[in-house]
Amino acid sequence: MLLYDVTSTYFEGQAEANPQAQRGYSRDHRPDCKQVLIALVVTFDGFPLGYEVFAGNTHDARTLQTIVATMEARHGMLGRVWITDRGMASAENMAWLRQTGRRYIIGAPKSELRKFGSALARADGWRTVQEGVEVKLTRHPETDETVIVCRSADRRSKEKAMHDKFSARIEAALERLATRVARAKRRLDPAPVNRQIGRILQQNQRAAARFIIALEPDTCPAGFRVRVTCDTAFDDWAALSEGAYLLRSNITDWSDQQLWKAYIQLTQAEAAFRIHKDQLKVRPIWHQRQDRVQAHILVCFLAFVLWKSLEMWQQRAGLGNSPRTILEELARIQSHDVVLPTATHGQIRLRCVTQPDPAQAALLDRLGIILPKRMRLAEHELPAFARSA
Repeated sequence: MLLYDVTSTYFEGQAEANPQAQRGYSRDHRPDCKQVLIALVVTFDGFPLGYEVFAGNTHDARTLQTIVATMEARHGMLGRVWITDRGMASAENMAWLRQTGRRYIIGAPKSELRKFGSALARADGWRTVQEGVEVKLTRHPETDETVIVCRSADRRSKEKAMHDKFSARIEAALERLATRVARAKRRLDPAPVNRQIGRILQQNQRAAARFIIALEPDTCPAGFRVRVTCDTAFDDWAALSEGAYLLRSNITDWSDQQLWKAYIQLTQAEAAFRIHKDQLKVRPIWHQRQDRVQAHILVCFLAFVLWKSLEMWQQRAGLGNSPRTILEELARIQSHDVVLPTATHGQIRLRCVTQPDPAQAALLDRLGIILPKRMRLAEHELPAFARSA
C-alpha cells in the first residue's frame, strides 16, 4: 500500500531563475510568496519511497498520474494499492485508475455526499470501526465502485461548531446592515447594499447557503428593507451530513474496516510533511536557482529517510517514536583528541570517545549500539611516520 500526498513550501525572494517557483494554493498560509509543490510517497508504516517536485501553481489532481507512473517504473506495479485524499479525486484520475486496473482508496469530494443522503439517513448497516467512528458500505450509482460512507463524532462536533460560528457572524453583520438601512434619512441605491451582502457571505462561505436575503420595497426613507430568512433545508442537511465523509475504492474483497483503516494511514504522509517542515527545515526555501532548490529538497528527503530509520529502530527497541529525543540525548556524547608530544616523532594524536552517563548507556544498550573506545583518524590527520607506514 502506497500513501500519497502533496504539500507546498514557499520561497523567500522572487526566485526568478526558477520556472517552477509560482504562486498557488499555499498550505503554509503564505499566498504572497512563490512556492513549489512536493509530492511524497510513503509506505503503509510511513517510510519514504520517493518524491517529485512540481510547479507551485500545479493542481493536486494533475500530479497523480505522473507520480503513479514514476513510482511504478522504480518499484513495479504488481499488487499496489494507492491511497490518497480527495484532492486527487478528479473524474479524469478516477477513470484513468479504473481503466488501467490500478487499485485505489481515495477520499471523495464533499459535494458527492448528497448522492448518498439516503444511506446517511438510514439507521441500519452502520458498523463501529473505532470509538466515535462508524462506517457502512454501499455502491456508487454511476461507476459501481465500492463507497465507504463514514461518520465521525469528533468531526461532527468540529463542523457543527464551524457552522455555528459562521452563522453567528453572518447574522450579526446582516443585523448591523439592516439597522443602517432602517435608519437612513434618504433613499439608498440597492446596488452597494447588495455588494455588502455579497462580501458578508463571501467571508463566511461555510454557512452562506443557510441564509436567504432579499431587499424588499418599503415605505421607509431608504425605499427598501433587508429581509433575512433561514433555509430549513440547509439546517436539515447539515444535521445529517456534519461529520460525514466518503471514500471510493475499486477493491471488492476487503471489509469496510480494512478499507477505512487503510485510508486513515494517510496520517503517515501528513506526519512526514510536518517533520519535513518543523524539524528538517524544508521551508522556507532561500535558494533562488532551480538546481539549488532541487538539491535542498533532496537533502531534506534524505534526512527524513534517516529520521524514519531511526524512528523505526527506536520503536523496535521499545523506546517510543521520538527521534528528536534520541538525538538530543546522544548529542552530549563527544569525541576528543588527545595529543601526546614525543621527542622523535612529533605529536601522536588519539581520538577518544567520552564515556556515556548511565542514562545514555541504558539507551545505547537498548538500541544495541557499542561505542568504540577510540575512533580512527582520517589519513590527513595522521603523523607523517604513520602515513608512510
